[in-house]
Amino acid sequence: MSKKRLTRADEPFLAVRTLASDHRAGQAVQPHRHDWHQLIYASAGVLHVSTERGSWIAPPHWAVWVPAGIEHGLRFAGESALRTLYFRPGLSGRLPDQCMVITVSPLLRELILKAVRTGLLDRRETVDLAIATLILEEFRQARAPPFELPQPTGPATRRAAALIAAGAPEARSMTRLAHMAGVGVRTLERRFRAETGMSPGRWRRHRDLLAAIEKLAGDAPIKAVAASAGYATPSAFVAAFRKQFGVTPGRYFQRG
Repeated sequence: MSKKRLTRADEPFLAVRTLASDHRAGQAVQPHRHDWHQLIYASAGVLHVSTERGSWIAPPHWAVWVPAGIEHGLRFAGESALRTLYFRPGLSGRLPDQCMVITVSPLLRELILKAVRTGLLDRRETVDLAIATLILEEFRQARAPPFELPQPTGPATRRAAALIAAGAPEARSMTRLAHMAGVGVRTLERRFRAETGMSPGRWRRHRDLLAAIEKLAGDAPIKAVAASAGYATPSAFVAAFRKQFGVTPGRYFQRG
């Protein structure tokens, strides 16, 4: 089935819709939500997805899963090409109810591109249904690296996170950061870990490394990126990146 043949009578039988879109560097899409699940594949550029819960960054040849109903905004670092699949809820068992970044295997990549070329996948068509089912099976088996920055949820921890994100001098001292957040040091540490799974210091380092990804995508020199993330040398930055994410920056920008 092609888009040109779509009628209202066909709607209940659609398993997957698709969209191919290109975006300028720095372009943003305001927060919105969809009734269908999304798998957003970045075939070029770096995609930044943000929700109230956190943010996710996907470089070329990685993808972001966005469940139905979750409000999310998009931002693009570098000229970006997206290939997006929309899955009908209830199509194939239980699927993740939170956003995540996943690696895209060569098979999953070809299936995504095939679906986009087809336009729509119709459950009445044996081949279409097989493609949709195989895509979801590959998705379930994909690796989900820690490319998420979880956001704290409490008033004090949100104040602390905002100070860290703004680069405030107070954020470099736990005592001053806790004072500005209106709680004690131990209370701030405990709440931050409970809400994000990280200490404030580790959250800052994780945030700085994720921000570095967007700068590298814009072809910033690695020496400058390392310095902006707080590292004295590029080698120290690369070592920290590998420790945090399991890959070097160069490997990150290769096919997942």
